[in-house]
Amino acid sequence: MKRARGRAVALVATALASIAIVLALPRIPQDPAYHHLADGRPWLGIPNALNVLSNAAFAVVGIVGLVALFRPGVVRLRQGRERWAYACFFAGIALTSLGSAYYHLAPSNARLLWDRLPMTLGFMGLLAAMLGERVDMTLGSRVLVPLLGLGVASVLYWGATERMGAGDLRPYALVQFAPAPLIVMLLAAWPPRYTRGGDYVAVLAVYGLAKMLEWLDRPIFELGRVVSGHTLKHLVAAGAAGLVLRMLWRRTPVADVRRGELALV
Repeated sequence: MKRARGRAVALVATALASIAIVLALPRIPQDPAYHHLADGRPWLGIPNALNVLSNAAFAVVGIVGLVALFRPGVVRLRQGRERWAYACFFAGIALTSLGSAYYHLAPSNARLLWDRLPMTLGFMGLLAAMLGERVDMTLGSRVLVPLLGLGVASVLYWGATERMGAGDLRPYALVQFAPAPLIVMLLAAWPPRYTRGGDYVAVLAVYGLAKMLEWLDRPIFELGRVVSGHTLKHLVAAGAAGLVLRMLWRRTPVADVRRGELALV
């Protein structure tokens, strides 16, 4: 009991520390240069074609993930309510394909809001899923809606502050980046209910690579002017979501594995 309480205190402390660090930073407005992406080449009348069309990868992963969750026997879950957090994750991925494509057709702050909104569903859905699997399923179910609300509010807050001329990305930065250390802590400190928990490490690593590609948008494009870092970011980020889907397909409840081991003995 004391050990479980200590882990819970450490998790809450990490969350509060993340909030404190972000809020201690000065206000972060949206850099207008963010919209000046390296590859603006049109194709078949589509402006910024590769940045627009590469969002199809999000649609594929998101839709396949939702179908897998709600098709009997495809994904093994100990409790039916576990699927809702992952459903929010894959719905966010699927909707990101629409929001991001809309943004890249004519990049601006107003359109960027619709790109970022569905992303928060993915970030918060995955965090709620991990809380349910590692800490307590009731906890995961109870925090799902508040976490989703927090994610949406962070983007709406940024949009409102930009319109007032005092843009502030800090809450959105918190929603985007704080889940990573929390998920690592959940993986390290709580026992798994399913196999393949290590796949989450690969998910975080691949998503980190996607962010690096985004930051190197122009240098990558200038290497051969074939594809930009931002286009690759879309494909790699969709690949990270695909790793979550692969994990759900292949994993097994730990209790079932243990029963099998006992049967072999």
